[in-house]
Amino acid sequence: MLVHPSRLPGAPEIGGSPAAHGERGGRRFPPLDAPSLSDRSLAVAAAAGDRGAFDEIVRRFAPSMIRFAESMLADHGAAEDVVQDSLVVAWTRIGDFRHDSALRTWLFGITSHKVIDHRRRRVPRPGSDHVEDRACTDPRTDPPRTCSDAAFLAAVYEVLGTMPPRQRACWVLREVDGMRVVDVADIMSMTPGAVRGQIARARATLEARLDAWT
Repeated sequence: MLVHPSRLPGAPEIGGSPAAHGERGGRRFPPLDAPSLSDRSLAVAAAAGDRGAFDEIVRRFAPSMIRFAESMLADHGAAEDVVQDSLVVAWTRIGDFRHDSALRTWLFGITSHKVIDHRRRRVPRPGSDHVEDRACTDPRTDPPRTCSDAAFLAAVYEVLGTMPPRQRACWVLREVDGMRVVDVADIMSMTPGAVRGQIARARATLEARLDAWT
């Protein structure tokens, strides 16, 4: 379960000079209609120290951040840990976000670096396939169709697991999260042309390996 980074033991508070919306840190903020605010407005409010604004950022982006991290690590628990670490970084550095890119791109860039750090520290454990297992055993679903879809999804992720990390990340960000190539390039610190090449190779691999499913 993800919690607000400022509530984690030992997590640093936002600090610094006064911002346009008041002192950062312990100031109490009036309630925001956070769901109606743009990403930019939320980032500005969070940079001023508004926890409610950052809670909305977490609500909007954490699920896709976890999905991305899990696709890279094949471990749901590790993905949640990586995203929690990423949110701590985002909370402490939100005042440095300059809006040169989309907030989502900035958050995914942090997550990508945390994924790399995690992969360097340990060999990822095999995935639990918790989504596929639950889908196939849920009596409220149509078992034959659901299990067929789940098996195909498992096959996709098995092929993705054989790809180089950058290639897999580019494909997931583009095809699963629907990001623009330029945003993927920003997240991965690559040129758009290099991203297109990685995606093309990933697509070719998937088409060749999943031919039996078509």
